[in-house]
Amino acid sequence: MDSNDFTYWGKQMIDFISNYLQTIRQYPVLPNVEPGYLKHLIPNQPPEQSDTWINIFDDVKKFILPGLTHWQHPQFHAYFPAANSVPSIMADMLSTALGCNGFSWVRSPAITELEILMCDWIGKLLNLPDTFLHSSGIGGGVIQSSASDCIFVSMLAARHQAIERYKHLLKMISDLDPEIIVLSKLVAYASTLAHSAVEKASVLGFVKLRRLPVDENFSVRGETLQRAIKMCATLGTTSCCSFDHLKSIGQVCRENDIWLHVDAAYAGNAFICPEFRHYLDGIEHFYKQHLSIMNMKRNSYIPIKAASFSDDHTSSNSAELQRRHGSTSAEESVKVEW
Repeated sequence: MDSNDFTYWGKQMIDFISNYLQTIRQYPVLPNVEPGYLKHLIPNQPPEQSDTWINIFDDVKKFILPGLTHWQHPQFHAYFPAANSVPSIMADMLSTALGCNGFSWVRSPAITELEILMCDWIGKLLNLPDTFLHSSGIGGGVIQSSASDCIFVSMLAARHQAIERYKHLLKMISDLDPEIIVLSKLVAYASTLAHSAVEKASVLGFVKLRRLPVDENFSVRGETLQRAIKMCATLGTTSCCSFDHLKSIGQVCRENDIWLHVDAAYAGNAFICPEFRHYLDGIEHFYKQHLSIMNMKRNSYIPIKAASFSDDHTSSNSAELQRRHGSTSAEESVKVEW
């Protein structure tokens, strides 16, 4: 496919997308297919010769569309709000066409700097404390592929910090590997309504998980954590959109030097509206190592891929990803991905 073909078929693709969005009501929300239906329609072996665009697109229409659950359908009300938008579709096209990797500043300066600025925008829209912003020089956000990834990264970071904190003490009293001893004693706490990603993260991170009961409003409160004494508070559970009592939980975590992860993936975008920010009461009292996530695909008309992860205490960067440009001062060194 040369540039002329791309121009022609690209227009056909845009026409198809536009028509799909305009006529989506004609599709059933749920497909009428059985598990394994597609293997009877797609060849078992990869083709030895390339196929034409027309044939491939016909397969999409005949085999793929009938097997979709149409998340953009006006009668789709399952899981969580995940509406798309034309600006997001066009932005996705541009991003894919540019095809850059932004895993460090020098690999693609504009991408890294744009991510930093956009994460600060999100923090300001939510009226987060300045310590959660890159501009503060203390914390900052990063875009991950999903809220589940954010939870897993937080679990690993909390685990690493706990091991580093206590292994030096154990070296003085035991001949056993102190990291193994500390790891065996770590426990994470979360609401019984917290997302299943918390449990997956604890399994993959080798951290025991203890579920905490909720009150009559489906919220975990600080006194519950105090009795149980990592904690994952949830602002908007996926199951019933309940909010844990962040202020009292945060106080307990602060007094006991516990890492607190705030999962606001489901409802965090609502905090852009001032009338909902009371659910964030208490976040201003957080200090180092406390993190917050929100999922931009929910309520923000942004594609499925985007989740924002904010930290109010960034510190070390991998040496192999660091590069200075004309300055040796810490203030002027280039910040890269964590």
